[in-house]
Formats: sequence, C-alpha cells, structure tokens
Amino acid sequence: KDLHPPVLSLALSPGSGLFMAVLVQMTIAGKSFIGGNMEIALAANLTASSRLGQDAAGIPRFSSRNCHIALVSVKTNLPSSTLPKVMSKFLNSTLQKVLPGLLCPAVDAVLNFVNAKFTTMTSEIPLGTAGTLKYVLLNPPMTNETFIELDLKTILHQEEGKEVDLPTEQSSLSSLPPKRDAATQLILSANFLSAELSILQASFNLNISHNMVLGLPPLVTTLLGALIPEISRVLPPSQPVVIEMREAKAPVVTITPDKSFVELFSTAEFWISRSDSAPESLFVLDV
Repeated sequence: KDLHPPVLSLALSPGSGLFMAVLVQMTIAGKSFIGGNMEIALAANLTASSRLGQDAAGIPRFSSRNCHIALVSVKTNLPSSTLPKVMSKFLNSTLQKVLPGLLCPAVDAVLNFVNAKFTTMTSEIPLGTAGTLKYVLLNPPMTNETFIELDLKTILHQEEGKEVDLPTEQSSLSSLPPKRDAATQLILSANFLSAELSILQASFNLNISHNMVLGLPPLVTTLLGALIPEISRVLPPSQPVVIEMREAKAPVVTITPDKSFVELFSTAEFWISRSDSAPESLFVLDV
C-alpha cells in the first residue's frame, strides 16, 4: 500500500566489490484472519554484497553474492489483545520468508543496470573518420576502501583497420598522481596520446586562403613581403596566396609533473593562386 523511498548506504569491500545496506519501510494491506482489513507497517534492513570481476569478454561485471533481510520493526492496526505472541511469531517468520523474494531481486536489477553501462566500455569509439579507439581490461578490477581501479588496454585502429602499436610497459602505481576524494580519474599515458594524435594526423592538413582568415588583411604576396622582408624582393607583385599545411611526422606528447607539451610537426608551403594559370610554389617552411 505504501513504500517509502529507501535509505541506501554503499561501501567498497577491499579485494571484493561492493557492500550495500538498504533501509526499506513499507505498509502491506490485506484481509485480516479475524475479518476486516489489516495493515502491517514494517521496516526492514536489507544487506547485500556483490563481487566485481570480469566476464569472458573482459568487461567489468558485478555479481550478487548474498542478500539478507533483517526485520527492524513490525506494527499492525490490530489491537494487541487480538495478536497473541504465537501469532506475532508466525507473522515475523512469514515476513522473513516472503521479504527476500520480494526485495532481493531489486539488488540484482540494480547490478544488471550497472553491468549494462559497463558493456559500452568495450564498444568501438570513432575518432572522426581517421580510425577507432577501443578499451579492454588489461587486469581484473582492483577494489580497496576508497576507490575501484580499472587497468585498461587501449586498442587503436587506423581507418583502413591496421592496429597502431603502443608500448606495453606499464607505469608503476607509485608514479601516478594521488587519488582525489569523490572524483573519477582517467589517467592517460603520453605514449597513448601520441598514438591517438598520429591517427588524427591527416586531420591537421589544411589549405589556408584569404577567405579563411577573418579580420586580417587578404593573404597576398605583398603581405608576405611585409612580414618577411628577406623574400620581398623575389616575390611577384600582389597576388593571392594559399598556404598548404601538411603534417611532416607523427605528433609527440611529453608529460612532466608541472606541465605537458604537444608537438605537431608540419610543413607550410606557400603558393601563388592565380585564376588564369596553374598554382606556383613560392617556398616551404618547416613548422
């Protein structure tokens, strides 16, 4: 008849998984054994533990280990004179048998919901049109008093399906930053970031024309001459210019305790873009 919002407490069980305690308060209504309607207001404490492991596909998975129901209080609308001790014991024992089948499936339903979220972890993530990224568990999940640690292997594929080689050495846990309270941390290695950027290398290629540079003077040869006086005498008169940016080699990511760097290596080739003749290359800069 009435179900109060449950009061839920969660705790991590070191080396195991998750422990939960749920205070449930409800009112059960029905026909009384002496005639008329009877209401039973009860409070019960549900405790359950679950193990965090991985399935055959290498996906984290919670599995229920045990579920117990302890009655905290039971009250009825029947006068105490009509509820002798033997009937009270019968009521308690009946509830002890009925409640696990009523409440414990809810624990499995919650765990199944969480497990369904985990399955998306192994789905392929598109990196634009350049390739895909996928995670798999490298080692079984580790649980301690304050957090769960998932050690993931990253699998990168280029657009044509070729897998990108990544160094296999693992950083020691002592070298990782300290875990912040109440926060989820995703720690990525410099090698992984370099490899991911290498897949996206072609995305950094672009042609820059005067139509793309808003708020600046048109890209013409006279503007180049003003910026680089050394070449002004060999440039033709005012002609539209196109800058062709092309990646020269794979990007490199460097991470230090204080700051991080991303180095992108490219060439910038400057072309005269005449409307009445083929483009003419002026010079190339390493950038």
